[in-house]
Amino acid sequence: MPLRLAKIALTAASAFFLAIVVLNNLTDYGSNFGFVQHVLSMNSTFPGNRLMWRSIEAPLVHHLFYASLILWETASGTLIGLGAWKLWRARLAPVAQWQSAKGVATIGFTLSLLQWYVAFLTIGGEWFAMWQSKIWNGQDAAFRLFTIMGISLIFLNMRDEEPN
Repeated sequence: MPLRLAKIALTAASAFFLAIVVLNNLTDYGSNFGFVQHVLSMNSTFPGNRLMWRSIEAPLVHHLFYASLILWETASGTLIGLGAWKLWRARLAPVAQWQSAKGVATIGFTLSLLQWYVAFLTIGGEWFAMWQSKIWNGQDAAFRLFTIMGISLIFLNMRDEEPN
């Protein structure tokens, strides 16, 4: 039972984290919007780099990209939160039912992993050469969040025993 409670707590904590991220992005829109704007504009990458043809200067695209990130975080967090609730309800259930309750959280964690890997590390980091920026480089934060969500997903899906 302690292992199940630990899995529920970690899953709920991940949902809480993403809820705070979404809240921050909505209530302090300008701070992280500036980040997205600079990354897509590539205005702090190495001078004269040959990738500048990829830069996007259109404010509408910046807003749409940022909105898609917020929606992605909202979807991930909602699924992880719903998954935590399902796990809580199944905490005393037999292993088969407990395993089945993991599905929604697993989808949420996977969606979150894809966001940090695809949107931040791949698109931001490589396509828009975010790694070249000393100021607007979010790769360390993205890797940290990818790691947290990945470890949480692995821990959640470790083999379980019947509850005591």
